[in-house]
Amino acid sequence: MPAFVFRGKHFDNPVQLSLDLIGGKWKMPILWRLQEGPLRYSELMRSLNAHLVATCVTDKMLAAHLRQLESDGLIERRVFSSVPPKVEYSITEHGLRVIPAIRVLQEFGRWYQANPPHSRHEDGPLASDPGPRPGSTTDTSTGH
Repeated sequence: MPAFVFRGKHFDNPVQLSLDLIGGKWKMPILWRLQEGPLRYSELMRSLNAHLVATCVTDKMLAAHLRQLESDGLIERRVFSSVPPKVEYSITEHGLRVIPAIRVLQEFGRWYQANPPHSRHEDGPLASDPGPRPGSTTDTSTGH
C-alpha cells in the first residue's frame, strides 16, 4: 500500500496508523478495561495499577492517554452535572473494533512467553555468549 497522510500525519502503512492510535504502554489496557463498561477516572487508575509491581500508571500519563484516546474517537468522556462533578469514560464503537486485535496480541504474548526463542534465558536477556558478532574478525574455530 502506498504511503498516505491521515489527519496531517504521514504513514507508510495502516499498521503504523493503528500503532499510532493504540500504541504505548497504557492505551490498550485502558481500552481493555473499558470494554466491560464505563469507569470513573479513579476506578480506571485503581484497575490499571491493581496487579502491577514495577511500574504504575501516573496521573499525568493516564490523563494524557485518556485525552488522546478521546481525541481519536476510541473512548468518550461523559461529565455529569453533580456535586462533586462525576466523569465517566466509556469505549466507543470505534474503540470496540480494536478489542479483537488486542485479544490476538494477548494470545501471542502468552504463546511467546511459553515458547521463548532458544537464544534467550527464561527471563529475557540474551545468552551470555551469543557467539561472534556480525562483522567480527574473530575466527571461532581457533579462538583468535
